[in-house]
Amino acid sequence: MVIEAWFMEENDEDQRLPHHRNPKEFVSLDHLAELGVLYWHLDPSDYENDKELQKIREARGYSYMDMLDLCPEKVENYEQKLRNFYTEHIHADEEIRYCLEGSGYFDVRDKDDRWIRIWIRPGDLIVLPAGIYHRFTLDTDNYIKLMRLFVGEPVWTPFNRPQENHPARKEYIKSVTEKIGFPVEAH
Repeated sequence: MVIEAWFMEENDEDQRLPHHRNPKEFVSLDHLAELGVLYWHLDPSDYENDKELQKIREARGYSYMDMLDLCPEKVENYEQKLRNFYTEHIHADEEIRYCLEGSGYFDVRDKDDRWIRIWIRPGDLIVLPAGIYHRFTLDTDNYIKLMRLFVGEPVWTPFNRPQENHPARKEYIKSVTEKIGFPVEAH
């Protein structure tokens, strides 16, 4: 199974809905890779012994791991947390998430400032590069269990948009510009 991603229709409906455009416009893994988004599909049923996961962790330096169960029954101030996760932001470091159960959406901005919705389900491991504008929400099932991976000690500091002068954002724009070969407008 390959991860699904698509350009979003922006509206004020429930953030947990798919928000497909009409007609639907799917986004390829190659397009996500051009934005610096990395993806692997692994076996979530045996993550403790998964050699592929261990290889990824070693190669990328992901030395710290924790788990997050996100649902109304397990998270204090659930509605507020979901609103916070859905606020557009960047991080100074990569955001690495491995879906073990449930499902949800990571939204990322492309070079033209359009939202791309990435639907993660069990087995999907994604890496969002430092400096990419993004946000997260659950889908209508209201449940996800994520493994969070970090290089060294965990740092989860969101920097809400605008952040054009943040060093991670500048480096991200530079890396995307060099990959594509033409300037990307800073938003």
